[in-house]
Amino acid sequence: MRIKENASCRLLNLSQTARFLKKHDNYVILTHASPDGDTLGSAYALYYGLKEIGKCATVLCPEVIPSKYDYFVRETDHIKGDNTTVIAVDVADKSLLGSLKDEFGDRVDLTIDHHISNTMYAQNLYLDSAASATCEIIYELLLKMRVNVNDITAKALYTGIATDTGCFKYSCVTAKTHIIAAELYEFELDAAKINKLMFDTKSRKLVELEKMVLEGAEYHFDGRCMLLCVTADMQEKTGCSGTDLEGIAVLSRSVEGVIAGVTLKQTGDNEFKASLRTYPPLNASAICKQLGGGGHTAAAGATVNGSLEEVKSKVLGFIEKALEETDDRSATCK
Repeated sequence: MRIKENASCRLLNLSQTARFLKKHDNYVILTHASPDGDTLGSAYALYYGLKEIGKCATVLCPEVIPSKYDYFVRETDHIKGDNTTVIAVDVADKSLLGSLKDEFGDRVDLTIDHHISNTMYAQNLYLDSAASATCEIIYELLLKMRVNVNDITAKALYTGIATDTGCFKYSCVTAKTHIIAAELYEFELDAAKINKLMFDTKSRKLVELEKMVLEGAEYHFDGRCMLLCVTADMQEKTGCSGTDLEGIAVLSRSVEGVIAGVTLKQTGDNEFKASLRTYPPLNASAICKQLGGGGHTAAAGATVNGSLEEVKSKVLGFIEKALEETDDRSATCK
């Protein structure tokens, strides 16, 4: 899909982005809040690549990085002064920068992203919405820059690709995704160990939280929509919150007949993070865009204000509308 350039944001291609990275220095690399494998993998892979060509760089995350990523996360440079180049990776909107938004939201020099919902908040943007993960883009950039990829960089890249594709089972996966993964296997990355850590390992407190969440599961619209709620009370009782909640949103994907899985995570007194996972013909990004968010066709999110019941009603209203529209189209085609 071709993205229209706007007056305040210049669209770059792969070669232009590589030249940009070679030209500048003193990089501040930003990840999004509630960090996942793709934003962290992209940030650290880019960091290691820039170090390979003699650049100074640091990685800033709005939240404490979960310890499960310690196998590729390292302490980065300390960048001083105002003469910095700010890059955001896998960040579709400056609001996703969390605690870093006030300091960096209006001074991002380059965003590297794969979200079609990117709001073009940076001065420059390299967007490849066909990429399964931003790490897929970073890998191609490093090759274009003739950077020597090493084992720790490969671990970061593989983590981002594996986590954003659900271990290569989502519809975003392409032949190129598998080719890149195969090339990363040439390094000492221990993919089996990474996959176990990312997909098959849970804390006991997360298991307790999931039990609570599933006990309160709701089904709507003839079972085509499953709604899960993670309240502040649940988080307090289990001690499970923030980045611990990563993965809760996928619980509804495996339920037979469900094509819209909604997870509402309470993040404030009257604030919830809505995570939506869909199957065709629904478009998660289009639905979440109406809620002020965005993302991918099959996975998207938005922050919604109000009481739990108000947020439920609002989110379910847009899903019901989308289902009715798809039903109408199906009836017309018969």
